[in-house]
Amino acid sequence: MKNNITPRLVGVGTFKMNPRMRLYLNQVLDSGRISYGEKSLAFEKRFAQLHDCEYAILSNSGTSALEVALQAMKELNGWNDGDEVIVPATTFVATANIVVHNGMNPVFVDVEPITYGINPMHIEKVITDKTRAIIPVHLFGQPCEMQKIMSIAADHDLLVIEDSCESMFATHHGEYVGSMGDIGCFSTYVAHLIVTGVGGICTTNNRAYAAKIRSLVNHGIELEFLNPGDNFAPNPTVGRRFKFDTFGHSYRITEMEAALGLAQVDDLFIDDMLKRRHLNADQLSSGLFKLNKQHNDIFNIPKTLKYNTHSWMMYPILLDRGTDKEPFMQYLNEHMIETRDMLPILNQTCYSYLNPIDFPISQWIVDSGFYVGCHQDLDSEDIQYVLQTIESYLEQ
Repeated sequence: MKNNITPRLVGVGTFKMNPRMRLYLNQVLDSGRISYGEKSLAFEKRFAQLHDCEYAILSNSGTSALEVALQAMKELNGWNDGDEVIVPATTFVATANIVVHNGMNPVFVDVEPITYGINPMHIEKVITDKTRAIIPVHLFGQPCEMQKIMSIAADHDLLVIEDSCESMFATHHGEYVGSMGDIGCFSTYVAHLIVTGVGGICTTNNRAYAAKIRSLVNHGIELEFLNPGDNFAPNPTVGRRFKFDTFGHSYRITEMEAALGLAQVDDLFIDDMLKRRHLNADQLSSGLFKLNKQHNDIFNIPKTLKYNTHSWMMYPILLDRGTDKEPFMQYLNEHMIETRDMLPILNQTCYSYLNPIDFPISQWIVDSGFYVGCHQDLDSEDIQYVLQTIESYLEQ
């Protein structure tokens, strides 16, 4: 391999404990309260502030956040089983699954090849008298075309849930993801931007949705029996009683995960993290651009729209149409570079009724798209190793 760079593990995600995390965890352990407490409330309030929202409600995963967001809308707006929700044909399977779990029908729309987000040009074609909501997904760190999507939603009286699990801190026309739709949903699972091991967050500026979501993650309990305080936060009370007015879930998070999250929503931590991710992504793009000149433009290099900011959760690599990604991914894996599929839906058994012909961009992504890591604990030598390994494969 050129320049004899030593092989190294290049993973798609990272987590490193820092002194602030240890301090907050020890404070939780010393307090004796490991369920929802001061750290959870502080994390929620800080996260809401960072995304220009009034409310943020914690749950135990991004999937749970999506599920209760849609359930809150369905119950408060009187929607029926069998009503429809529009979702992109390229996303993590949870985006579609939560629609099914709520007794509604996912209606799929193809994505566009720049942000890999849902293509607004195709949304109106699938709207019917049963359509109730749209779930746009901000993939890999970049917002999709939210201004256009929100305009369509307003014209057809639809609600919008932003699946922002991969793109916290990113903006579209100066507005933060999670603040443009009716509810935003985030994940703090491993390999995401803020990492707590598990965890999800719903953001909203709608008081009724925030209250309902808090109830739903606590088994559907009536809020008064949680003794709610600021941000509808549950507070312990002697002689608590229980009364449930809906079919909720045990989707709560512990104080330990919240402590880890709170330690990371620090301006310096976030700024340093995003700066390193940008540097790594720029280095990858520059290297692939050079390789494109030598290899007939084999790479569809990701671009950041001029009115977006990008948080680069991952670095997506989309090969030229007709190029089989499998041997490419295998070669990278053999050289300790971790790869993942670009979140396909069309090739999943549970959605085998979908016809790939109807979703040409998503099918291209299924055949030829994967991603590699560009996180803050990779340095320029790690990225150069990725590029040289790619070059070595292409020269075979």
